Amino acid sequence: MPSPKLFEPIEVGGLSLANRIVIAPMCQYSAVDGCMTDWHTIHLGHLALSGAALLTIEATAVVPEGRISYADVGLWDDATEAAMARTLKAVRSYSDMPIAIQLAHAGRKASTDVPWLGEKQIPADHVNGWQTRAPSPAPYAEGEAAPLALDKAEIAALVQAFADAARRAARLDIAAVQLHMAHGYLMHQFLSPLSNHREDEYGGSLENRMRFPLEVFDAVRAAFPVDRPVTVRLSGTDWVEGGWDAEQTVALVRELEKRGCAAAHISSGGLDPAQKIPVGPNYQVPLSRAVKQATTMPVVAVGLITEFEQAEAIVATGDADMIALARGILYDPRWPWHAAAHLGAHVTAPPQYLRSQPRQYRDLFDKA
Repeated sequence: MPSPKLFEPIEVGGLSLANRIVIAPMCQYSAVDGCMTDWHTIHLGHLALSGAALLTIEATAVVPEGRISYADVGLWDDATEAAMARTLKAVRSYSDMPIAIQLAHAGRKASTDVPWLGEKQIPADHVNGWQTRAPSPAPYAEGEAAPLALDKAEIAALVQAFADAARRAARLDIAAVQLHMAHGYLMHQFLSPLSNHREDEYGGSLENRMRFPLEVFDAVRAAFPVDRPVTVRLSGTDWVEGGWDAEQTVALVRELEKRGCAAAHISSGGLDPAQKIPVGPNYQVPLSRAVKQATTMPVVAVGLITEFEQAEAIVATGDADMIALARGILYDPRWPWHAAAHLGAHVTAPPQYLRSQPRQYRDLFDKA
């Protein structure tokens, strides 16, 4: 049998990955004042034993008011950096899987409660709430408090905050940075005409709407070590007429590639409650395919990728170079093991787990 493409190595901006399976960033809503807790050690630790090629830390706020909720992780000061360092030290004690981080700002979608308590916006005068900021004073959903529009000095300060967080990530020996430009958060809010109503150089034309995200990328690329990749996560479409779409995504990716972007992770939606998403297996793959056809950088597909042959087909046919797992790998943290067994490949496993190898898959495990 031919070797499965899903388990071939790949290089992303100088970072060597053992296969084409990456673990997407997933918010855990379990931090205290932006600091990682023991939950993150457990969560990241067991995913680091999964056999995937790359583990990405959840959306990490670059300023406190950039958190989605009061329980989100941050990387804006010495305390948040020290807490992350403790977690990373524990995880790295038993796994050599490269670890990336997603740097983010939630914009108008900040100041919310945690999902299991309703995920509703928390008023600014509440102990767990704050005044949100965005490109324009337009709330995400009807009935929510409007954000304040960022002025140019605040925009410049946020660009600096992203760069500062990237420097902290470098000190933590994090292997790659992903900038969150998707799912209706701040940089996506600047990109989409549905949320960006500005009349200055940050609004109006596509060039202007791309300005802030590109400024952030340039600042982070300059701050992060040149031999480590900076990548992006994008929503390929808002799924709303008149909003951000695949054509504009391709234009942005081409600009990012000129600036040294190492990979693009293509998701979708999250900007407007009116979105009509055709949810189903591979529903976002056409978006990754469009980007891949327009760029030479590696492209990551994500979204309801659950079956082994499905994942293999996505990379084997060239629709994307890698696939990302999120909720699926929370449900089945050994998904890469099972995919390797099914497709006739092998994965790295810790020596403590080698005895678990089923007899019918004698070549499944490499020793870590």
